[in-house]
Amino acid sequence: MAAILSHPTPARSSDASSLSSCSSAASLYGPIFRQSLRFSGISVTSQSSFPANRGRISCQVSSATYSPSSSVIVKESKPKDFLHISDFDKATILKILDRAKEVKVLLKSGERTFLPFKGKTMAMIFAKPSMRTRVSFETGFFLLGGHALYLGPDDIQMGKREETRDVARVLSRYNDIIMARLFAHQDILDLAKYATIPVINGLTDYNHPCQIMADALTIIEHIGQLEGTKVVYVGDGNNIVHSWLLMASVIPFHFVCACPKGFEPDEKTVEKARLAGISKIEITNDPKEAVRGADVVYSDVWASMGQKEEAAYRRQVFKGFQVDEDLMKLAGPKAFFMHCLPAERGVEVTDGVIEAPNSIVFPQAENRMHAQNAIMLHVLGL
Repeated sequence: MAAILSHPTPARSSDASSLSSCSSAASLYGPIFRQSLRFSGISVTSQSSFPANRGRISCQVSSATYSPSSSVIVKESKPKDFLHISDFDKATILKILDRAKEVKVLLKSGERTFLPFKGKTMAMIFAKPSMRTRVSFETGFFLLGGHALYLGPDDIQMGKREETRDVARVLSRYNDIIMARLFAHQDILDLAKYATIPVINGLTDYNHPCQIMADALTIIEHIGQLEGTKVVYVGDGNNIVHSWLLMASVIPFHFVCACPKGFEPDEKTVEKARLAGISKIEITNDPKEAVRGADVVYSDVWASMGQKEEAAYRRQVFKGFQVDEDLMKLAGPKAFFMHCLPAERGVEVTDGVIEAPNSIVFPQAENRMHAQNAIMLHVLGL
């Protein structure tokens, strides 16, 4: 992103006709025209109030008129994207979570005068449809004064109908922020590379940072802190697990992923979390042993979007990894149950576990909006 700065230059002789016509236009259109002229580098003075036709109006071309021969290109740094939790340090992550709590309290109180996004627009790209992601982002942005635009799978086909780099640069000229929920992780990286406005990762096949920020907020609300807790994920080593691992490379806690053989999380991401040296990381194939002493037992669907043709096969492989009442008893009476939703009740989790008093699935879902509001405030510098 570049800004063009110009050295002062004298008004050109061709400006004379513009100056004469601007007098009558200003008298006709009043303050709106006068404000427009100011933005264009033309100052307007009047001895009478607009839009009266009486009085003398004078227009002068500002000495800061653009001159190509004297322009200087100055590079501006792009605002920070939110693509991976590990892109930020512990202090920043905790600051965002604290902001989420503050804004949540404000909204829950009925306060509607805090409008930091007033006059701003957000483009929401959905290659993968989602109720929670769309509603939480759109509602949150609206409640804080902004306007969100939904671009569904048929509206925009990045990499197919139009190149990602072109989409990024076009949307950057219309909007203040982009949120994208995509399949390939490379697409979010390319989008952020070419966009000149902040890009938020609403989900990719590799990770889901906004969900884990909401999860962290929920754990803090119910346990008091994330640090030092034991979070046990039972199921497929998917994008949720990857984001938990990236969180574990920033904030110290005990993270366990219990999954069938062959469905472990990405090895490089596991190694990254372990090399950070601040959290205890375990990958196991024994869910019963894994949940003992857990503060949180976490589950997700066994076949994510794009894997539905494997659903029947996965149900066979994942037998023994269902979170049921017996597994929760092994975790202990103080263990909370979490699920990022949507859930297939009776498959990866029983109906009884989701509806139990220690289930915090729905506060967790609500916190998507509050965590994302805080993320947007952060990347926009508000």
